[in-house]
Amino acid sequence: MATTVFKRPESMSTNITHYCPGCTHGIVHRLVGEVLDELGLRERAIGIAPVGCSVLCYNYFNIDFQESAHGRAPAMATGIKRTRPDTIVFTYQGDGDLASIGTNELIHAANRGERITTVFVNNAIYGMTGGQMAPTTMPGQVTTTCPMGRDVQTMGHPLRVSEMLATLKTPSYIARVAVHKPSYVIEAKRALKKAFQYQVEGRCYSLVEFLSTCPTNWAMTPSQSTKWLEDTMLPYYPLGEFKTPDEEE
Repeated sequence: MATTVFKRPESMSTNITHYCPGCTHGIVHRLVGEVLDELGLRERAIGIAPVGCSVLCYNYFNIDFQESAHGRAPAMATGIKRTRPDTIVFTYQGDGDLASIGTNELIHAANRGERITTVFVNNAIYGMTGGQMAPTTMPGQVTTTCPMGRDVQTMGHPLRVSEMLATLKTPSYIARVAVHKPSYVIEAKRALKKAFQYQVEGRCYSLVEFLSTCPTNWAMTPSQSTKWLEDTMLPYYPLGEFKTPDEEE
């Protein structure tokens, strides 16, 4: 009898996603689904979808989901977790949502040590709304709102969210991963599973930042975007764990 070694996670639906070819949102979705299944959290999980490319991600998960206003996912997650501490609550946010209009919500949720998990997808640009410059856009990177490239003298440097949150004294788990190569995907799943496990244990706030590609708005092919992420983003956004709760306990 044949043994099934690979199948769709029960925490994911059968709907076809709307993401562009070469976008790695689908990989991140899959990892979230696998981790929820493996930790037995599907019936307890509540996801928060914000505004951005992931605005429709509630269609792709077989769990409870809520829609939040732009940037306000951490606030909604806080309310749900505090009223239902038995649930496993996570936000799924892009860089335009989380690192721009939602920066205040993010920092204070982390600083309060809310027992929630943030899945942060950083593709260095606003995706759904037309490819504008984001807080994470790379120096010299061309977008629709900086057609000559990001000038750090007038527009500032890209925001390193993980490093910034790691400076907070409140115990937390902060990590940055990537999913554009199989070896990176393995490490990404390990970090994500650890983040959810910390919430199960009620220990701390957790955030896992995923470096992601956006071939459409980068005006590249999928293979070109993978190389650009490797050559341009990784040196500025190094991978690894930036903080663990054990450091402050």
